[in-house]
Order: sequence, then structure tokens, then C-alpha cells
Amino acid sequence: MTHEFLIAGFGGQGLLFAGKFLVNKGMMEGKEVSWLPSYGPEMRGGTANCSVIISDEPVGSPIVSKPNVLMVMNLPSLDKYEKDVPAGGKIFVDSSLISRKVERTDVDAYYVPATQLASDNGLSGLANMILTGKLLKELGQFDEEAVETALKKVVSVKHPEMYEKNLTALKLGRDY
Repeated sequence: MTHEFLIAGFGGQGLLFAGKFLVNKGMMEGKEVSWLPSYGPEMRGGTANCSVIISDEPVGSPIVSKPNVLMVMNLPSLDKYEKDVPAGGKIFVDSSLISRKVERTDVDAYYVPATQLASDNGLSGLANMILTGKLLKELGQFDEEAVETALKKVVSVKHPEMYEKNLTALKLGRDY
């Protein structure tokens, strides 16, 4: 099985971090992985996205042109990438920041007010991980042990307090 993810939004929303987390989780589970970041000339505030591939087989190219899982955190990203998701794919939308609904009926769409949930729960800046928690749940891949192990790999040793906050955000998304 192969999942091709595209995580997109504005720079500074933690999109690349969410991608690194997914890749590390995939590696912990013995999968073949790829992570390819892409961002505009200004990281914070400019457009950013990352392509993630997690597969049972070797990954031939890190390019994701037809993501079967799309996670978007701003309207320009939904407008740009919605059409690229193949029929049967899944689209995860931060409904705090994106007011419109997914226009297609041949994909599964999930609306999570991630930015609002982060704010309401003292997790400012962790809307990315709330959406990631929902994504893992809907893919049937929220294995708590793997999540915790991968999170320990990506949270900076300079900020160990962020481990618990990120874990709380992931669980908040899972339970939404």
C-alpha cells in the first residue's frame, strides 16, 4: 500500500514539521518513505507545502503530483490542489481558516477547525498536528506507540516541552 500526501498552506504553519513527523512514523513502522519540502521565497507567510510518500515498496520519485491524501491549511492551497486528488482520495481541511467546502463529491472531505481548537486548548501553533491526528485516525494509522516514538524523533531537544503539547494536539485531532 502507498499513501502519497501533500500538506499545504502558508509558511510558518508547521507543514514541513507535520511531514517530517509522518515520515518518521513511517520509518518506525518499516516503510519506505520520502519527504520533499517546497516553499516560496519567504518561508513565514509565503506558500509552503511538502510531499510525503509512505509505501510498502521502494519509492521511485519523491514528487507527488496526484496526492491520495491532501491536508490544506489555507484557501489558496485548497483551490490549487483539490483537483489533483484522485477519486477516492481524502482531503483534510482546517475549517477555521477555510470557509468553503470541497467541491468534489468523489473524495472524502474532513473539516476540522484545527486553528480554533489549538487556540481554545492552549496549543497555539499546533493546528498542523491536530489535523495530522485526524488524518492518521481516518487512515486507520493512529498507533499510539508509533506516534509517540516518531514524535520523540522530530521534537527538538532544545524544546522538550513541545513533546507533550504536540502529543496532546495529535490526540485532540484523533478524537475530533
